[in-house]
Amino acid sequence: MAAKRLFDEDQDQPNQKRMKTRPSLVSVIREVVMVNFLENFCSTLEPMIRRVVSEEVDNGVRLICMRSISRSPSLKIQAADHEQPTALQLIFSKRLSLPIFTGTKIVDIDNNPLQILLVDSTAAGHAKIPTSLPYRIKIEIVVLDGDFDRPELTWKKEEFDKKIVRERSGKRPLLAGRELNIMMRDGIAVVGDIEFTDNSSWIRSRKFKIGARVVSQGNSQSVRICEAMTEPFVVKDHRGELYMKHHPPALEDDVWRLEKIGKNGAFHRKLSSHGINTVQDFLKLFTVEPSKLRKILGDGMSDNMWKVTLGQAKTCNLGSKLYRYCGPSYTLILNSICQIVKLEVDGRVYFTHDLKTIQTSYVANLIKDAYMEWNSLEEVHETALLTQGDMMIGHDPNEQQRVIRSYMGHSQSLITDGSSGSDGGAFGWVVNSGFLSPNTD
Repeated sequence: MAAKRLFDEDQDQPNQKRMKTRPSLVSVIREVVMVNFLENFCSTLEPMIRRVVSEEVDNGVRLICMRSISRSPSLKIQAADHEQPTALQLIFSKRLSLPIFTGTKIVDIDNNPLQILLVDSTAAGHAKIPTSLPYRIKIEIVVLDGDFDRPELTWKKEEFDKKIVRERSGKRPLLAGRELNIMMRDGIAVVGDIEFTDNSSWIRSRKFKIGARVVSQGNSQSVRICEAMTEPFVVKDHRGELYMKHHPPALEDDVWRLEKIGKNGAFHRKLSSHGINTVQDFLKLFTVEPSKLRKILGDGMSDNMWKVTLGQAKTCNLGSKLYRYCGPSYTLILNSICQIVKLEVDGRVYFTHDLKTIQTSYVANLIKDAYMEWNSLEEVHETALLTQGDMMIGHDPNEQQRVIRSYMGHSQSLITDGSSGSDGGAFGWVVNSGFLSPNTD
């Protein structure tokens, strides 16, 4: 019996082991859930790990590059395009014609359209050498604040852009014209018709500048080209042009175009009351009776004001016209402001060096007579060949103009015989390169 029981126990042992090693349903479910969790966790964690690793790698590479840049000047120049120093720049070829009024075409000092050049400033001695690029450049014309004062090639593009002035609220664009955006080819660009629509009195500096900047280049590279800008200037309202002084004045200009003589002012009214309406009238009377002209203007015009007014008047372009005045036994040839060019008395011709032999009071009276009859003088249309020593006035307009303008303040000798003129004072005469005019010093 005992042996049988032992045998039976041995027979049951494998079954019991198999019962113990067989997993339960709960454990199987738990194991499946755990596997699914780990798979989901890893799939979620993988992008995060990749991103962190990528960022760390990028930071490491950037740090290495920055260390290399700090050690290498050539790499530092390439680090950021807007910080690249450049020798290429735009410039305006000539200065502007001033003053500038609203609604008036902006031109250069030679009265030509503005011209922009591309130059290279790397040459020795800071010379600017015209250059060009193998592609086209688009340039925009802008208005800058007049207080933007920086040495060339030292400002950044962002600094230049911040100084651009826009129109006032409710106003038209500050610059008007069809060619505010132009193309530069072969290093040259011409600005067409542009004009200001508003004056510059409303900004703090009271002045504008005209600037030119590159807005696009016809290549894939990014070459820094420094912007151009003009000198600062005031833009006046076009109504001010009606009262503008002329430098130099023209003979036919109204006399108020001279400095210190305001339109419809006291000096203007005084001169008009004596028939002095133009710059030519002013200069004729100054030639004949300077003391009378000074007396007309009166004490209200100080000596300094008189010098300014007279100095501007003397820059007048006299032209080449000559006038003939004939008396019973003499003939006078005068220029446009009543100065003697030639005198013929009793068939004898006198030039400046010959006039020393004639009494100045006699010559003064002849000039005054011609002045009183000015409107009846005969204009000499074909200039005769006049000689005075080695000096000639012929048909060459340039030579005529040179000689005619040479009287301005360059006295060579004083001719006087101590006689008294009709104005009651000593009447001295100054010989000025072929003309005889009264000495007023």
